[in-house]
Amino acid sequence: MNIKARLMLMNFLEFFVWGSWLISLGGYMIVTLGFTGGEVGAVYATMGIASLFMPALMGIVADRWVNAEKVLGSLHIIGALLLLWASTVTDYRTFYLIMLLNSMAFMPTIALNNTVSYIVLEKKGFDIVKDFPPIRVWGTIGFIVAMWMVDLFGWTKSPLQLYVSAGSGLLLGIYAFTMPACTRVPVEAKRSLVSALGLDAFVLFRRKKMIIFFMFAMLLGAALQITNAFGSPFLDDFKGKFPDSFGVLHPNLLISISQISETLFILTIPFFLKRFGIKNVMLMSIFAWVFRFGLFAIGDPGPGLYLLLMSMIIYGMAFDFFNISGSLFVEKEADIKIRASAQGLFMLMTNGIGAYLGGTISGWVVDYFTIDGVKNWQNIWFSFAGYALILGIVFPFVFRYKHDRAALEGVKH
Repeated sequence: MNIKARLMLMNFLEFFVWGSWLISLGGYMIVTLGFTGGEVGAVYATMGIASLFMPALMGIVADRWVNAEKVLGSLHIIGALLLLWASTVTDYRTFYLIMLLNSMAFMPTIALNNTVSYIVLEKKGFDIVKDFPPIRVWGTIGFIVAMWMVDLFGWTKSPLQLYVSAGSGLLLGIYAFTMPACTRVPVEAKRSLVSALGLDAFVLFRRKKMIIFFMFAMLLGAALQITNAFGSPFLDDFKGKFPDSFGVLHPNLLISISQISETLFILTIPFFLKRFGIKNVMLMSIFAWVFRFGLFAIGDPGPGLYLLLMSMIIYGMAFDFFNISGSLFVEKEADIKIRASAQGLFMLMTNGIGAYLGGTISGWVVDYFTIDGVKNWQNIWFSFAGYALILGIVFPFVFRYKHDRAALEGVKH
């Protein structure tokens, strides 16, 4: 097997591990384990907690002491064992602790997977910019295949989804150790913990524009966790009204359209950035979240299935347009000496603080609109849509930026 094919398999397994449970675990926790919305939100928020510090810490370990492929393999094996343990647990406190530990093991592997890919490609003489994207897309394919597998075998409300993830994690953990050695970087290239966490990029907060940007990065990061946690339980609650509908019988298949849409919208980013500029692309993302949640509020797996399909499709714009354009904005605004740290700060605000707040607060909202065990999903989704709408109204007035259409990279002060 050539090195590109090996890296494709590694990326496929990396996101297969995550896709096996990320979308369906919420339904398992509510329907099978009887957890509350707040408890489900708290479990999903563990990924935000872990993202605050674990990717940076494991990055330093890979930089200074242990080769990246070995750190990647070890973390996946640890995560797999934790998921096997979680599959046997039914009480909330223990389950939460295990999933927190699993998040601490898994979340750093996303960055480590990229690091290993970059180093191996560079050592083999490939152009990373040209050759990595076709490899990375296999990660999204792996995520979708895992969702479909769990759904088609009827494991969305079963602990078997955790067995699937654990099995693939063990396989990837062993496989990672067979990858070409990713030798540690020279001393002068090593990043400090402060730099890896993005803390030296806080100098950007001296500028009002950047303070506003990072605040919105955090607030939009909160939106990312909401449908991950509650999309599946939402569809499951229609089993009484539409028991034989596609969305109820195959919730993961329906939700997977969101990930398929994500891969397609990535291809449109260059056109939209050049034509409309970063600010307007980000604004499109915010209003896409309004429609994402709003369509959930008025749709259903029966006659309103087309509304849910529209919500799944628009997710690609909601997710991609902010994450990619936001990362580009940070790249162009930051001094070359702190660009890596600035990206770390962007990830901390979105996948760290934002994801934690999204998981926690969304759980409270679901519980607030739950009476005698019955969830008012329309009010829940309209609440989230209203939240995004407020962001969309405020953003263009407080975030000052003028687009230079002549140059994609042009970010004017």
